[in-house]
Amino acid sequence: MSEMKESLMRVFHMPSSVLYCLSGLLLFFQCQSSCGAENKKPLTYTISREVLLESKPNEHTWFHPRVAVISNAEATQPSTVLMTLQKLLPVSDYFSGMSSMQFSFGTHQWSKPVAPPELGWSKGTNDVDIAVADVTPVWHARQQKVIAVGTQIRYSKQGHQLDDETRSHQTAYAIYDPKTGMWTSWKVLQMPGNNKYDYACSACAQWLVEPDGTLLLPFYHGTSSKTPFSVTVVRCTFDGTKIRFKSQGNTLKLDVERGLFEPSLIKFQGRYFLTLRNDLKSYVSTSNDGMHFAPTKAWTFDDGKDLGSYNTQQHWLCHSDGLFLVYTRRGANNDHIVRHRAPLFMARIDPVRLTVLRKTEKIIVPEEGALLGNFGAAGIDSSESWVTVGERRNYTKIPKDQWKSNSVFLVKIKWSKPNREIAGRP
Repeated sequence: MSEMKESLMRVFHMPSSVLYCLSGLLLFFQCQSSCGAENKKPLTYTISREVLLESKPNEHTWFHPRVAVISNAEATQPSTVLMTLQKLLPVSDYFSGMSSMQFSFGTHQWSKPVAPPELGWSKGTNDVDIAVADVTPVWHARQQKVIAVGTQIRYSKQGHQLDDETRSHQTAYAIYDPKTGMWTSWKVLQMPGNNKYDYACSACAQWLVEPDGTLLLPFYHGTSSKTPFSVTVVRCTFDGTKIRFKSQGNTLKLDVERGLFEPSLIKFQGRYFLTLRNDLKSYVSTSNDGMHFAPTKAWTFDDGKDLGSYNTQQHWLCHSDGLFLVYTRRGANNDHIVRHRAPLFMARIDPVRLTVLRKTEKIIVPEEGALLGNFGAAGIDSSESWVTVGERRNYTKIPKDQWKSNSVFLVKIKWSKPNREIAGRP
């Protein structure tokens, strides 16, 4: 730099102060040029996978692992990741109370799962057990608390779900305060009296905290479990202790099999995207305000062929430079897997055409004989997003000498470029 400055002084006879400014501007434009070139590079990512937990054959299976990042209001980096998860008991869709475990960025260690009594089963009418399942936790930055949202379920003595009372399936939530390390007990979100909300669940759903602190919760709802479900996004307020219904968006309907359910919501580049489960196909819709959504479109690849994801969840991973879908599907030499729920795929989507870009598809968790259909996806910091999933094996169809443990996997997606928008956090 000093040699360049002296040369300019000799040639142009300029004062050193002027040349100092000019050289600074030159450096600035050089930086802008190199930064611009860096920004033009395509977004890529690498994948790493680790096992967090294992459960022995024919014991409980850890299921629905999902995470929320806890960030101190003054901190520039997250301090802790909280995971919620439950034991799947030896009956279909029969869940224990909720457990949680935490990862510390300071020690880079996970704690063991603990089951707070506040999050366990409770007793309902007729001595029925009530659990809350299908939980997704999200960090509320304004209130500095984690909100865990799931669905309340009544169980028979045999572990079967009951729809025996009006509003037996409703959305429930619990709040974790990192300052005290304590959870509240489960509370039920009170919905309007309309009978279309007699069965109303925000369950297995990605949901959002808006910049003003309000919540956008995608619901599937109906008069009972015997009618096709519809999907609506509900805006709620949160004062640090209680969630209150504020308003509802339009209703998306599909009178095919069980209708539309288990929706997940994300915001990308100012638009809202909703992915929805159906027994025969998966669907997508978009909105400009997060409340009023366009008619649904079946998920397809960009060549027009059906995605092949059906009767299971899909979730989003959002980067400021790209939107990605995580899903399972047919057509992957996986006909031996129930509902084709393995392997777990990730692919970039075209946010305009609402298609999955086939060439971008990657397997992030391979198929190893176990179901992978119930998982979580979340942004962690500017460099990383996580997918968390628990295996479920059917030991009745596997020779005993081939039995393996069921694992809970953590998949780390490490981005090639900084993520300027972290999904789910204002």
